[in-house]
Amino acid sequence: MAGHEGQHQRIIYREESVAALSDQGCCFMDFLKNQKERRKIAMLFSKEDLRKLIIPLLFEQALVICVGMADTMMVSSVGEAAISGVSLVDMVNNLIISVLAALATGGSVVTSQYLGADRRDKACASARQLIVSAGVISVVVTAVFILLKTPLLRLFFGSIEQDVMDSAITYLVISALSFPFLAVYQCCAALFRAMGNSKITFQVSLLMNGINIAGNALCIFVLHMGVAGVAVPSLISRAVAAVVLYILLKNPNNAIYLNREKFHFEPAVVKRILYIGIPSGIENGIFQLGRVLVVSIISGFGTVQIAANGVANNLDSVGCIVGQAISLAMISVIGRCVGAGDENQIRYYTKKLLGMTYLYATAVIVVILTTLPWILKIYNLGEEATHLAWQLVMIHNGSAIFLWPLSFVLPNMLRACNDVRYTMVVSIFSMIVFRIGFSVVFGIHMQMGAIGVWLAMLLDWAFRSSLFVGRYVKGTWKKGYRIK
Repeated sequence: MAGHEGQHQRIIYREESVAALSDQGCCFMDFLKNQKERRKIAMLFSKEDLRKLIIPLLFEQALVICVGMADTMMVSSVGEAAISGVSLVDMVNNLIISVLAALATGGSVVTSQYLGADRRDKACASARQLIVSAGVISVVVTAVFILLKTPLLRLFFGSIEQDVMDSAITYLVISALSFPFLAVYQCCAALFRAMGNSKITFQVSLLMNGINIAGNALCIFVLHMGVAGVAVPSLISRAVAAVVLYILLKNPNNAIYLNREKFHFEPAVVKRILYIGIPSGIENGIFQLGRVLVVSIISGFGTVQIAANGVANNLDSVGCIVGQAISLAMISVIGRCVGAGDENQIRYYTKKLLGMTYLYATAVIVVILTTLPWILKIYNLGEEATHLAWQLVMIHNGSAIFLWPLSFVLPNMLRACNDVRYTMVVSIFSMIVFRIGFSVVFGIHMQMGAIGVWLAMLLDWAFRSSLFVGRYVKGTWKKGYRIK
């Protein structure tokens, strides 16, 4: 009996042990599941979030390029004086647009950081400060351009023929009137991107560019308004886009919205915005001026090289669509991580977004390079210009696969971490020394022409990439904010 009783007790003990282990196993599995869920919840952006942010940005960048090409074709029908005046003023307009875009970027970094820190009230307050500040600055710029239109054009372009000057003045005045609307539009679009909602910005961009193209066709081909027919639709389309986005931003269901409280100027918030916006604006402005100087260098090489350079620039912009879109996403994503004070996620999303840039940009570039002979036939260039355009595209896109993301996507990670002065100094130095300086050395002194100018651009990329990667690896960017 004692033996049977002891055996019975051992059986019961075993059963209890198995049950206990089973319970522990369930608890352990639940623990692993909970840990996985916690990690999932802790991540600020899911794959679906990134797709929703990046895909509309890709379409938006593609739309801008396509509309730009369509605008150029329609403007060319107005006459040589008109297209000359428009092309000259567009160089100035691009300068202003890039500066306003930099200001919007500064605001989106600040609001993204506030969102990451779960400070919705501060994010909304910074949004109002951004829009008002950008509006005031753009109104001042508009007044200066309208009052000093002729001296400014003489300063930028020297002595030009009177009919070209007349066209340029008309286009400049109407374009300047659109600057405040453009500033509001860019700021609102940047704020929606900071919320991860780029679908809205794409839809409004589609509306804006649709109005612009339809307006150009009506004003140029039907109403025969000349240069004004090119400028007025741009003014109207920017005004409509600014009003639509501004109204949408007043929705309190948004993570960032414009409340109806009385506006109070907050110097501390504006200072934070300008701390990022001013260096970025200077950097963008110098970059645009550098591009103008580079084009002026190429213009001295003759008609064939000018034509080949123009075609190559069009095709190269297509190859950069992915990088341009993800560089905008980088600001919003990393800004949110900085606000959360999470260094691990900053590094994780930096690598992830760079990896996506390399993967998808490479796919686009490979398609362009493999179909390049057929694409070039569309432009109807001469044999010499076609061959040169082929060489330039090969130089640009072949190198862009390796260097472009590190040169232009990675620095947006640094900007989102408030490391803006470093990116400004590196970019300006590299533009002046390598892109402009070596363009003169290779292109003019070594008589390499446009090819020499584009090789100088590669030196610029290589220099920028090495310094930005070094900055990232060292972790110096962490000084711009506190890790929780």
